[in-house]
Amino acid sequence: MFFHHVINESISLELLQHDQFQEIYTLIDENREHLREWLLWVDKRKTPEDMKPVIKYWLENFSNNKGFDLGIRYKSFLVGMVGVEFDWGNNSAHIGYFLSKEHEGKGIITTSLKHLTTEIFQRYNINRIEIQCASNNTKSQGIPKRLGFKNEGVKRQAQRLYNHYEDLIVFSLLSDDL
Repeated sequence: MFFHHVINESISLELLQHDQFQEIYTLIDENREHLREWLLWVDKRKTPEDMKPVIKYWLENFSNNKGFDLGIRYKSFLVGMVGVEFDWGNNSAHIGYFLSKEHEGKGIITTSLKHLTTEIFQRYNINRIEIQCASNNTKSQGIPKRLGFKNEGVKRQAQRLYNHYEDLIVFSLLSDDL
């Protein structure tokens, strides 16, 4: 993959490194309430030190070709993340993402994922990319829809989120769809 890739004059993607633990934590902490609505792991990140083993895990996944986690920079500021997990047995990839509340609605995730999906299909010769979104998270669902992903249906009560279950909508894009 790449360690730092400029998408356009405002947006770039970078492989996150150990020395960025404070910056990653700050992004999560400043958006805690916003992210907690959809992501269970937010409460596990209580201090900047909590990010160190997570970053180590991300970098191990990258070095073992299991996937990668990238920071999304907008005008040089870390504003979100996108994670890719490979399923080599099925020649597929799963993508997850989040963005700071302040930067929603600017096309940052859509632009980033448009570039990233092309990279994944071309560089890794992947056949299928999947994105799952909570059925109540309409903002997140708009991203795969704009990128031409097909709605494959709903996984009922597929995610336990704190005190309730969320249905997940499965979106996919095949290399033949391009």
